[in-house]
Amino acid sequence: MSPQRRTGLGTNQEAVRRHNLGTVLRHVHSAGAMSRAELTSRMGLNRSTIAGLVGELEQLGISERAEPAEGVRQGAGRPSAGVRVADNGPYVIAVDLGVDRAVVARVGLGGRILQRAQAPVHADGEAWQVGAAVASLVRAVVEDAPARSPLVGMGISVPGLVRRSDGLIRLAPNLEWHDVSFGAIVLAALGLDVPVCLANDADLGALAEHTRGAGVGTDELIYISGNVGVGAGVITGGHRLEGAGGYAGEVGHLRFDPEGRPCHCGNRGCWETEVGAHAIAEAIQCPADRVAQLGEVLDAFDSPSPALRATGTALGHGLASLVNMFNPRTVILGGYLRSLYMLVGPEVNAGLADRALPAPLESVTLTLPGLGADSSLLGAAEIALEPLFVDPVAALGTALDDVSSRLAG
Repeated sequence: MSPQRRTGLGTNQEAVRRHNLGTVLRHVHSAGAMSRAELTSRMGLNRSTIAGLVGELEQLGISERAEPAEGVRQGAGRPSAGVRVADNGPYVIAVDLGVDRAVVARVGLGGRILQRAQAPVHADGEAWQVGAAVASLVRAVVEDAPARSPLVGMGISVPGLVRRSDGLIRLAPNLEWHDVSFGAIVLAALGLDVPVCLANDADLGALAEHTRGAGVGTDELIYISGNVGVGAGVITGGHRLEGAGGYAGEVGHLRFDPEGRPCHCGNRGCWETEVGAHAIAEAIQCPADRVAQLGEVLDAFDSPSPALRATGTALGHGLASLVNMFNPRTVILGGYLRSLYMLVGPEVNAGLADRALPAPLESVTLTLPGLGADSSLLGAAEIALEPLFVDPVAALGTALDDVSSRLAG
């Protein structure tokens, strides 16, 4: 065999090994802890190969040995040794940027929120001001991070249109932002150079709910985000539906009533003019300064008003269009829509049944987020962790250690 062919073979074997390494880590990340026997079964590799991959992850400080659960046995003989994510392993920074507040968390593998902080955001604030506030929150959540735990990246959830190719926020209407490189703004405020990923809040809510929330085990789901505006994240065939540029899911601007009210997007009668936070706030006479906290306002209701019942019907009618279009198995209602559904669930269900085709209606279930208010936050963590699953060795090679000291310096 020629030297060139030997080199190519070695390169391919190394690529396969790193791919398998990342696949093992992804399984453990999703499950929290697994036995080596389970990994062998899922990946179709032999026991010695799995043992080698697990050993390498332990050497990298990503995973650690877990004792088998008492009474759990895979076949004859001793129970298989387990593997779990390391307590002081790598972590990411997750940012959930809302219209009224920013939540920042240090998140480890397994979706563990290790520390969090939040601060108010003013809707009329300049992007650099919001970036400075987020940077302060980042400093707070990494302050107690172990020096040996590496930061591998940052993920940011945004209530707006985010260009997939470079993370540029093309439009965040309720923040009044146009073409903002928010990731670069935050990194400049921190003085750090780490990988940063941005995506729409509803897309990330769908990702997190599919990974470890109400959509686990469901490869066809829609997550509807109520965050002043209305957006959707769609999982189909187990993958996020992003669109050509990353802008898929703007369901709030589907035409709902051609004779309806003008929408801030420039059209008339969008679904958002019926079920958006501003429309609901007007219907229940909620003060303008409480629109961004609409979920909390709705939680204080003992019973729904006629206006809220009508809104529930409109929500169901709009959901019917999505059910007819995508044929999901699960529709998850997040943000203030969670609180609305808890008040007017019968009206939502009736509106859905009234407009949905019988066949897709038979297989769909409406539900609430399994991750509560943290769906988009944990989705931001997932996209930041993705390079670690693609190639753990390469991701750790560019990670930053002792970030707290770097920021303090």
